[in-house]
Amino acid sequence: MTQELEADPVLGRLADAVLIPPFPEGREPDWIRVALTDGLAGVTLYGLNIEDNHQLAALTARLRAAATEPVIAIDEEGGDVTRISHQAGSDYPGNAALGAVDDVELTRSVYAALGADLAALGINLDLAPAVDVNTAAGNPVIGTRSFGSDPDLVARHAAAAVTGLQSAGVAACAKHFPGHGSTIEDSHLVLATVDAPLSVLRTRDLPPFEAAIAAGVRAIMPSHLRVPELTGELPASLSRRAQTDLLRGELGFTGVIVSDGLEMRAVSEEYGIPEAAVQAVIAGTDLLCLGRDQDRLGYLAVKAALLTAVRSGRLPGERLEEAAARVAELRAWTAAAASDSAAAASDTAAAANGLIGLAAARRALSVSGTLPAPDHPLVVQLVPPSNLAAGSVPWGLRRYVPADSHREISTGTRPAELADQVSAALAAAVGRTLIIVVRDAHRHPVAVAAVGQMLAARPDAVVLEMGLPIWRPADGSYLASYGAAHTNGRAAAEILGLAAL
Repeated sequence: MTQELEADPVLGRLADAVLIPPFPEGREPDWIRVALTDGLAGVTLYGLNIEDNHQLAALTARLRAAATEPVIAIDEEGGDVTRISHQAGSDYPGNAALGAVDDVELTRSVYAALGADLAALGINLDLAPAVDVNTAAGNPVIGTRSFGSDPDLVARHAAAAVTGLQSAGVAACAKHFPGHGSTIEDSHLVLATVDAPLSVLRTRDLPPFEAAIAAGVRAIMPSHLRVPELTGELPASLSRRAQTDLLRGELGFTGVIVSDGLEMRAVSEEYGIPEAAVQAVIAGTDLLCLGRDQDRLGYLAVKAALLTAVRSGRLPGERLEEAAARVAELRAWTAAAASDSAAAASDTAAAANGLIGLAAARRALSVSGTLPAPDHPLVVQLVPPSNLAAGSVPWGLRRYVPADSHREISTGTRPAELADQVSAALAAAVGRTLIIVVRDAHRHPVAVAAVGQMLAARPDAVVLEMGLPIWRPADGSYLASYGAAHTNGRAAAEILGLAAL
């Protein structure tokens, strides 16, 4: 494979110019540095690359030293999806909380603060915001990542988020085109389908993308889902009709189309990553994100597939040149924006200690009933399976109560064992304030049943929902945070009378 790539260095550089592969360490390997020097567009960073801010800033500085303004991309939405804060949770509430507040200036300021943090760490492309209109209550992958279920609300906050990020010199990437909010399947696992006519997409799903484009968004990410009337049997990520005809032709987008992770099963199982990469570029994609778990061999396989496709005539060389040119324009924009971003520093001064994120999380809180004063509180946290997009990030109220006052119960526990754990928790809560923490209870019948069992015995308990507040008990004290970021937990702890230990 290496000999084949070395046989045509000009074409090899052209293929490299559309690739942002990952690497699995906290320090860049030699092959990444060499590839950057030879024309690789950049890299995608994940939580496994990040130990702390100091290490991350040093890492990105070395990457920048290897090439002129490489793309350094990260999937940092704030809220429940965070990479830079994966060890403790984000300092910024996510889109659901911002949509619940519905203050576009607050959304712009939060994203400007997030962008300033990323810029200070040497990151210049944020694979955010998610601008999906979350109309399916059971959506397993979007949920709190969406500003809401109303297209107009999502559109105005999409524009504010794009403006905020890019004011800090970080390119924004609106996702997941043409909209992942009406599905009940996770494209990390399967090829999801939006079985709706284009007329519905135009009024429900596309307005946020149109707003993002009008706000000058530098990148858009297609989704690994099929829309039969638009894409036929293909996912949008591999569909020319979705990317070239609709996104570019009809909506007039002229920026960079960035692929979602090509290792996601929606495309990798059917086509394999190298073939999916070729089809994506043919369809109109300009920049290929390979996915978290790929390595040097995976990168070389994709590069070789692109070269083979060009040589065979299947992938027109002009299409690869066009993609590389758009990526070059993005890199030029980030270089110019970085020099201007100091002007945004005063706008984000409060971000240094997370004040703006905490202020937003406080405003998002919704309270029903009367919250009791805490009396030696016991926190019982019902833990659902982790979301593949968010990964495993700490959440809840653990840090606000002593270790012996916090219990976790997995909603995947066998029924008999679950009942025993709930009974044990109730016994431990006698004479104490009981706080029950759930996350998207509406998606987990086991959680709903467990909450019901606890409330039957303790109607004075407080229920804290840290996902979407779609299901709630009929009576009693109820608190919704619209997300499980660090700041959402802190805001909830404050109103519950708990203090960080």
